Amino acid sequence: MVRIILLVFGLGFLPQATSLAPYVPTPEDVVDRMLTLAEVKAGDVVYDLGCGDGRIPIAAAKRGARGVGVDIDPRRIEESNANAKAAGVEDRVEFRLQDAMTVDVSPATVVTLYLLSSSNAMLRPILTRQLKPGARIVSHAFSMGADWPADTVDRFVTTRGDEVTLYLWKINKGNQRYLVR
Repeated sequence: MVRIILLVFGLGFLPQATSLAPYVPTPEDVVDRMLTLAEVKAGDVVYDLGCGDGRIPIAAAKRGARGVGVDIDPRRIEESNANAKAAGVEDRVEFRLQDAMTVDVSPATVVTLYLLSSSNAMLRPILTRQLKPGARIVSHAFSMGADWPADTVDRFVTTRGDEVTLYLWKINKGNQRYLVR
């Protein structure tokens, strides 16, 4: 009986979380630039979809914001919690083992992304539907598609000499026209 159950689980008959990108940590200077571009301050609620080791919510908490990290990998969530404790901000951050496609982001004032363009496109209708006017979305390296141009594009060279592009969108009532149907 146990073998049959394992076989059923192994064949993917249970719902699977959606992998939106491989795990690649955002360099610390890029994290800082993303939070600066989004003008993160005390009182903000920063959601990082695909949070990896938690560095973006932790950095946001150090700025006085509240951070929420979401990842589908339990090892990343465990690592994020350990990193938050080491940074002394565990009371200002929360890490959720959850599929980013199912997260309610409506409490967020800022959403950060380091996902693929195709993943951003899948999240776009969720973000534009759930986020309130004034909320900001910052994406490292990938846009939301040519039909939703960023409000600000920030290109710079990191301390390691890498060329990086960040995209910033500000949610307003007019963003509804960018919903993917």
